[in-house]
Amino acid sequence: MKPAYVASNPDYAAQLKSLVLAMPMAQWLGIEFVKIAPGEVELDIAYREELSFVPGKMQATAIFAAADFAGVSAAGTLLPAGWINASIDSNLKIVAPADGEKLRARGRVVSNGKLLTVSAAEVFSVRNGEEVLCATALLTARNIELQRK
Repeated sequence: MKPAYVASNPDYAAQLKSLVLAMPMAQWLGIEFVKIAPGEVELDIAYREELSFVPGKMQATAIFAAADFAGVSAAGTLLPAGWINASIDSNLKIVAPADGEKLRARGRVVSNGKLLTVSAAEVFSVRNGEEVLCATALLTARNIELQRK
């Protein structure tokens, strides 16, 4: 059973979306948030040729980016106002080709701490509304207070 997390920042979703979508990499990837909830994030990255290694198949870097953004964003939903986070460790296992029209990544917090948050993500290749698991990841984010008091 997954824990029920409560966000300490009432504006967590708007803050997270604003911070992530301000990143040039997130903009270039075309990240679209589908769901943002305390301890959980779901996002999509549409297929584009420049994200492929051969026509029709997403390259591992795009798959990793989907997992990283979903998992670390899930961790970000639990940060207090005035805090950000950054990836410091990850492990990705690709289990099937990403040959759909988009990637859908679902991130969730596994363990939440003041300094570090561990999250997991599953990445699915979506074709005609059908999801096929293509990768799973375990990620660690460093939580950073922007201004110390």
